[in-house]
Amino acid sequence: MVTESLVLYSHEDISGRINLREGETKLGENVQTVSSLDDLSTCTARFVILGIPEDIGIAANQGIAGASTTWEPALKALLNMQENDFLPGAELLILGYFRFPALSSVESEYLYDTVSDIDDQVYPLIQQIILAKKVPVIIGGGHNNAYPIIKGFSRALGSKVNVLNIDAHADLRPTIGRHSGNAFSYAIQDGFLEKYAVFGLQQSYLTKYMQDVIRDNSNISVSYFEDLLGDGNVQASWNNFSSAFTEPLGLEIDLDALHNVLSSATSPSGFSVDEIRRILLTQGKKLSYLHLAEAAVDLVDGRRSVSTAKLIAHLVVDFIKCQRRL
Repeated sequence: MVTESLVLYSHEDISGRINLREGETKLGENVQTVSSLDDLSTCTARFVILGIPEDIGIAANQGIAGASTTWEPALKALLNMQENDFLPGAELLILGYFRFPALSSVESEYLYDTVSDIDDQVYPLIQQIILAKKVPVIIGGGHNNAYPIIKGFSRALGSKVNVLNIDAHADLRPTIGRHSGNAFSYAIQDGFLEKYAVFGLQQSYLTKYMQDVIRDNSNISVSYFEDLLGDGNVQASWNNFSSAFTEPLGLEIDLDALHNVLSSATSPSGFSVDEIRRILLTQGKKLSYLHLAEAAVDLVDGRRSVSTAKLIAHLVVDFIKCQRRL
């Protein structure tokens, strides 16, 4: 298994990120860590927190870099949430993150090759986490990482898998060079993804090519954001849309689907934070993983949002709280 870029966290790494207060217990005080991946199967935590802070897939898709800035502040925000009866810290294993080298070229072929190298490092780890009967919660990074996550998920089970994606974009661009816009195209082409569903797809971001792909593949389902605006009940629409999909099932959320959340494709129109939190908290299906992609704290064009980190922490906690009950 290729893990040379994986950095494992120790208890000392975690404690240095916690703001202790007398009379309070933070999640980070009781989260678990491992000194070796061999310890995954014996660790009692069910949920594995993993960071993939990189912008290479976004750069390869000609997007605005900045998703690499989210992992560290999001982790700190998560660790400093209160531990209480709603969520014990011991349910979480803070595994670590992938430390990939900075970009040394903007040439397309270099970027495509580098994204493929990232794929080859990420998917075996996801496979090992799922084989250990754990639920990976992945904080990105670009949406290119959906491909190795799905590949690892599928290989762990030895079968094709289904994926729900809350996203303003379909990410079904042609399979010509790996980047953040074609993760699902590759997952379908390479036989890992059975049914793929996009909730909140915005019609203005749909190319003619992708429209044809969706029309010609009966295993791809979409719910357009414009139709949801007319319907007005996002929760009921989600329940109806997701009910058709069976386990094994993964959940992707591209944060550009939320309005005014800083990302490589920030949009003034999209889901509200509370609508997405409600979906996560009331989800009735057992999900095999959660992947939060594309959010940024700092973009290379100078835009900044300190609230992104706390938003990610809320979504992670909401997902875990709901899944613990299932």
